[in-house]
Amino acid sequence: MAKGSKQETAEAEAQEQAPAPSFEGALDRLEATVDRLEAGELPLEEALELFESGVKLARHCSETLDVAERRIEILVEDRQDGRSEPFDDVQHDQGDDQDDAFEE
Repeated sequence: MAKGSKQETAEAEAQEQAPAPSFEGALDRLEATVDRLEAGELPLEEALELFESGVKLARHCSETLDVAERRIEILVEDRQDGRSEPFDDVQHDQGDDQDDAFEE
């Protein structure tokens, strides 16, 4: 294994032990990972390690988005009947009534 690969492996292990990155940071790292993989110039083992790291980043981003979506659903929940509405439906249904939402 080349010296550069050992250093990159050590850096990858350090990143795994570090606190979870912000969504934006994880997305930036995922994009960089995809770029490196698409270049196709990595040895197989290094490419597999990088792919595994990319999968972890993608899962982190997906989980972060799931939590954000749930928070939005809670915020727009209809208090009268206890059901929640998807965010897109709330925007379309309110239309011209948006000003009325603040008048109670």
